[in-house]
Amino acid sequence: MSPYLQETTAMTRRWFQRFRREPMSIIFGLTQPVLWLALFGNSGITFRNASAIPGEPSYIAFMTGGVVVMTVLNSGLAGGIEMLFDKENGFLERLMAAPIKRSSLIISRFLFVTALTGLQALMILGMAFLFGVVPATGWLGVALILVIGMMLGIGFTAISLGLAFSMKGNGGFFALLGFITLPLIFMSSALVPLESMPTWLAVVAQLNPMTYAINAVRDLILTGWPIQIVKVLVILAAFDAACLAWSNRILLRGMR
Repeated sequence: MSPYLQETTAMTRRWFQRFRREPMSIIFGLTQPVLWLALFGNSGITFRNASAIPGEPSYIAFMTGGVVVMTVLNSGLAGGIEMLFDKENGFLERLMAAPIKRSSLIISRFLFVTALTGLQALMILGMAFLFGVVPATGWLGVALILVIGMMLGIGFTAISLGLAFSMKGNGGFFALLGFITLPLIFMSSALVPLESMPTWLAVVAQLNPMTYAINAVRDLILTGWPIQIVKVLVILAAFDAACLAWSNRILLRGMR
């Protein structure tokens, strides 16, 4: 094993061990998405009526794609929290002084967040299956859902890491996350389809990369293979490239 791979593997293992030592993080991290699905899918008459789509079996089937992507959003934006705490307590500075590649710190965090998000997505799909939601595209569709979630998660994780390195304290970091999370959810097709939105909101939602990921995942679950899947993947790749370019400049400056 090359030294760089050893460094990345060791740092990734550290994130998992740290997560494992926090039982409440495991409980809330893995069960919160299931609660989203259970609460929004089986209640919320207003949302259910607003999302009436011909041929749709139930609102919970409609909501499954939205909950998967909302989970990716929350996990991705939380990706920089542990790095921020390491920065505040001085541990990150000691790591950067060690004879290791600094990029291994960032890559390991991406790997951890991606693995955690994938596990959450599988739990959501498993829970939806118990409610009678069976993906129309089968296991290949589930695999593509994970790929879409991974691509979207990379961009949000990059944003979170960039914020963690650019902000001086965790108070401002958490305030900013709270400020942007709900607008991103409501300005997307997570809760209602674009057709049921006011015109201005539908226009704004189409500028949100979450909308493209949600619609693609929803099609994979409800109807079949999306016709515009290549377009969706290109949009997500462009979103990732922009987020990585922005965060890379901040990370390079913060690691000096």
